[in-house]
Amino acid sequence: MALELKNLTKQVGAEVHIHPVNLRFEPGSFNTLLGTTLAGKTTLMQLMAGLERPTSGSVWFNGADVTGEPVQRRNVAMVYQQFINYPNFTVYENIASPLRVARLARSEIDDRVGRMAELLKLTAMLERYPSELSGGQQQRTAIARALVKDADLVLLDEPLANLDFKLREELRDELPKLFAGRNCVVVYATTEPVEALLLGGHAATLHEGRVTQFGPTGDLYRHPRDLITAQVFSDPPINTAKVEKHGDTFRLGAAAHWKAPEKVRGLADGEYTFGVRPHHVSPRKAGSEPVAVDGVVRIAELSGSESTIHFAMAGNNWVSQSPGIHPLPIGSTARLYVDVAKGFYFDADQRLIAA
Repeated sequence: MALELKNLTKQVGAEVHIHPVNLRFEPGSFNTLLGTTLAGKTTLMQLMAGLERPTSGSVWFNGADVTGEPVQRRNVAMVYQQFINYPNFTVYENIASPLRVARLARSEIDDRVGRMAELLKLTAMLERYPSELSGGQQQRTAIARALVKDADLVLLDEPLANLDFKLREELRDELPKLFAGRNCVVVYATTEPVEALLLGGHAATLHEGRVTQFGPTGDLYRHPRDLITAQVFSDPPINTAKVEKHGDTFRLGAAAHWKAPEKVRGLADGEYTFGVRPHHVSPRKAGSEPVAVDGVVRIAELSGSESTIHFAMAGNNWVSQSPGIHPLPIGSTARLYVDVAKGFYFDADQRLIAA
């Protein structure tokens, strides 16, 4: 039961919310929509579900055009970041509600509700009402109701955002396993690159209503098609700077220079954009090709296990994120090391040349 979006657009007045999108989600696949807030993730999901009508293009499911079909006639389950539950139903009744509509036997309902409640740590709360639950418990109830339905299309719009850290970790691990073996299409929206990587499967990166790339999640992370995709898939933001290639040497202004890696040694001399993720910049030498740069420390954020250092260097504001505690004074000049072997090189049109 593949889901296909064909030249799908959404425009409200003169404002374009979704530029032409062509995507195909395979049966049994787990897919992530990754983008910042207002990138278009929720709008795209509502178009998939039939909650919004596209301005142009079509939605196909299982080989049939369902663009004009109302959401009530589609076997779709959707969970939003903000929980929605029936206030006059107990937790059990909330979770069981789609199964009762489907007229399943009581024994089957009890079994499915029990398994969902156990997965989402709700077993002890099945007789409570939503008003008696915390926000996280209410969100877990909404997730359980969506998952228990066994829908053909499951849309999860940042469903873990309001949950505590430990439960989020558990569910990130459990969700893909839960859908393994089912023939449904799962689409999960998130603003967090780390979450997309942990969930695996396939990912589509969104920026200002445009899908910039789609494919296996790990491939997008390691080989972004362009600088925008690399920026979407980096938190903290990817560090970038203009560099000049002369012969077999790259120069980052007067701040640093390094021998051109073999993968870009054949490029013509000229200006390029160099990008490197913050965890490949460290106060200590690390990686296979560390290159020293001196930067003025603007912010130093220290946690129990890592340091995030914001610094100015050669007219650029960069970020270093590394293991360990590095208490660098604000305003001081610090030496940091860039693992240029882990860098990306982009051309004048911001397209990836090599990674």
